[in-house]
Amino acid sequence: MADSVSSEEVAVISNTDITSTESENNIINTMVERGTALLRKLEINVAEAEKRTGKNTVNMQETYTVYLIEIRPAETEGGTPAAPDTLWRRYSEFELLRTYLLVTYPYIIIPPLPEKRAEFVWHKLSADNLDPDFVERRRVGLENFLLRVASHPVLSNDKIFFLFLTEEKGWRDAVLETGFQDKADSRLKSLSAMFRVKNPDKRFTALKQYSDELNSVISQLLRIRARVADRLYGVYKVHGNYGRVFSEWSAIEKEMGDGLQSAGHHMDTYAASIDDILEEEEHFADQLKEYLFYTDAVRSVCRKHELIQYELEMAAQDLAQKKQQKEELATGTVRIFSLKGMTSKLFGQESPEQKESRLAALEQSIQEGEETVKEKNTECQEFVRAAWDDIEHFKEQKDKDLREALISYAIMQISMCKKGIQVWSNAKECFSKM
Repeated sequence: MADSVSSEEVAVISNTDITSTESENNIINTMVERGTALLRKLEINVAEAEKRTGKNTVNMQETYTVYLIEIRPAETEGGTPAAPDTLWRRYSEFELLRTYLLVTYPYIIIPPLPEKRAEFVWHKLSADNLDPDFVERRRVGLENFLLRVASHPVLSNDKIFFLFLTEEKGWRDAVLETGFQDKADSRLKSLSAMFRVKNPDKRFTALKQYSDELNSVISQLLRIRARVADRLYGVYKVHGNYGRVFSEWSAIEKEMGDGLQSAGHHMDTYAASIDDILEEEEHFADQLKEYLFYTDAVRSVCRKHELIQYELEMAAQDLAQKKQQKEELATGTVRIFSLKGMTSKLFGQESPEQKESRLAALEQSIQEGEETVKEKNTECQEFVRAAWDDIEHFKEQKDKDLREALISYAIMQISMCKKGIQVWSNAKECFSKM
């Protein structure tokens, strides 16, 4: 899937008459914070995509796409742009980088990658992941991913991320040497925590619910847009019939012939314009898809919090059980049925030495349990603080990005309607001159 170039800052659009260049800039641009040290030093682009053929890990021939990453100093002496450092990356390497970031920074909402297979497409659009238009949009999306990471105050300082941008050969070994795969929480463990945690944080519960609802809303928007695109395509192409009929009619007329021929030409141009319009729309759909995929990143943070909370509760429960055992042993009373209690009744009480030994072992175990609870409690508090800082940052980014995307989409629709009015105005002029 291709990525994107989004290196310019987004401008707030205040009028509906925008040039094609401005429209292209609005599509490509993303909201990134250029105050981070990395983006002050480097310019990052994914400059192009290239199709290659080679053998995969099981020695079978395959066709795949690689993407050219370019980085250059943001400022150079004398104002002459420096030659960029370049390297090629496959989509799977971007996936490995993102997985590493997810595991290493579980309290951060990690920016998503563009889709691997085209989703929510209208029927005339190719779903082939090697289709040139799809590869180009994925290129834009991959650049956007790199800029999102590079603009993040924490992620931008990660050594592995910097190696991803600068070391073509040794990067994969470096990321695997971190041992991040051993730290990954299993899905089964996370699922168990979700259903068994007793005191979930209401803020994270509400956030997860919001994420689910946002996912549903954006999915519906994308489905509606695809259906509208299908119908719009048909409406525009049917206008080509006007062109054909006017052209045929012009052949049998003398005075009216030129006017009919010109009107038919305007209709043909109008019918042909829908392909470029809907291709441009796909870039706006990709902006919505980014936040569709962001919802899973939000849920990932919530799941990690549930797991930490569950481990804290389990440690506290284990400590409470040990304290109860100590109290029962010290007082000789058993509050609940236990196998040890039955054994004592059947075979007699323990000797004072055995009792003292067990009390000492329990005391040691309780001290260790208290330390564990303290550590888990600190871990949970630190996770909540760090995660909530990032969540607040994400909310601001989301509101700004989606507002700009919707405004740009509305402007494009207005522009499209104006073109339709202009076509019929031109046709009217042609008819008037007949």
